[in-house]
Amino acid sequence: MVSRKNTDERYVIREATEDDLPVLVEFLAKLALHVAGAQPQSLKEDERDRLLAVLHSSLTAANKQLVVAEVPGAGLVAMGYIYVLHNQGIWEQTSHVEYRSGVIDDVWVEPDFRKLGIFRAILRRLVAFAESRGAYELILEYSASNKEAKAAWTRLGFKTIGVRAAAFTTSVQEVLADRQ
Repeated sequence: MVSRKNTDERYVIREATEDDLPVLVEFLAKLALHVAGAQPQSLKEDERDRLLAVLHSSLTAANKQLVVAEVPGAGLVAMGYIYVLHNQGIWEQTSHVEYRSGVIDDVWVEPDFRKLGIFRAILRRLVAFAESRGAYELILEYSASNKEAKAAWTRLGFKTIGVRAAAFTTSVQEVLADRQ
């Protein structure tokens, strides 16, 4: 199991708390804007509330972990989120197999605090969590346009193995309705 204590005195990696959630919502907004290449803007209140609820649910769920990096005197500077997904192995399997995958979803380090080892320290905690829940693989997604993310994840051994397509359910419903 990958479980080393953070020995860097410049920051502390810890479990997120309810009090951290407003800052983490801001991190998620920054991440989304970074990926989109958009200018800074404020979240709409309903989107802020939705993100708060999503993050809040991760604080007590046994299959989720939300961690933060805190720098003395600066406050929260990073976050990482993982959940363990159970799925049935149906591809080329001769027997029933249940796979557990650690899905890394949303890692953010404030730009002024990059290159200090915070990203790797957060990742160590997320990987240890996945292993403790029986996950045998890690899955993540990042925008194809996010070259920084691709470089970071590739250095850590992640390889692109497929393509994920997404659509709003309403869009698919409209197309299906048009073709009846």
